[in-house]
Amino acid sequence: MAANEQARTSERNGPGHSRVQSPRTSRVRGFAVASATAVTTVGAVVGVGAVGPSAAGDGLQASAADSTLLADLPAGQQAQVQTASLTQQADAQSAQANAAAKKSAEEAARVRAAQDAKAKKDAADKSKADAAKEKADKEAKARDLKTEAASRSSDRTTFQVQSSYSISDVQAIARQIVPADQFQCFSNIVNNESSWNYRATNGSAYGLVQALPGSKMSSVGSDWQSNPATQIKWGLNYMNQRYGSPCGAWSFWQSHDSY
Repeated sequence: MAANEQARTSERNGPGHSRVQSPRTSRVRGFAVASATAVTTVGAVVGVGAVGPSAAGDGLQASAADSTLLADLPAGQQAQVQTASLTQQADAQSAQANAAAKKSAEEAARVRAAQDAKAKKDAADKSKADAAKEKADKEAKARDLKTEAASRSSDRTTFQVQSSYSISDVQAIARQIVPADQFQCFSNIVNNESSWNYRATNGSAYGLVQALPGSKMSSVGSDWQSNPATQIKWGLNYMNQRYGSPCGAWSFWQSHDSY
């Protein structure tokens, strides 16, 4: 009968239940925890409980043989498991935070570098523009002073009034009024406009430089119709004021056949 009873007991227990290890004697692999126990993202333990017969039928038998529930560990080891889990989480979070901080710092550095480069370029462009403007202003001022000096010089020059003037007489007067470095340009214009005829007319245009209308030259003298000096002074002032110089006027004339 003892043999029959033992056989019936074996049948009730089923395969693999002939020997159940005590939770205290179960082997723990490091800090492994059985499937019935889970550690949450903050280290909390949930689902703590003993493995019943139904769990063994769900495929947990092999794991239960090699692992121990967290609840079955001594308190000190439970704390170690939780501490290790929290430490691992903290390390992962710290690594993520460091990576994010590094990325943010790199982006900020890139933005600063781009801003610095733009600021330097803007400063260089402004400096270049300021230098160009200063140069242009100086040149314009120099031209104005030169024109003013030439005008004062021509205004102070007086010539003996004659009843008539030859071409050589008119050219001699012009040489005394027009600056030497501008005379050839002035002569080129007069030669093309009037062939040095101070009484030349072309419609309303009149005189050596063909002022249009001729009465404009009255701003220099009332004798503009008969005095070559008056015409030359007016023509020189006009060229200086409009083109900067007789040579400037001549350059324009060559492109337009007029000035």
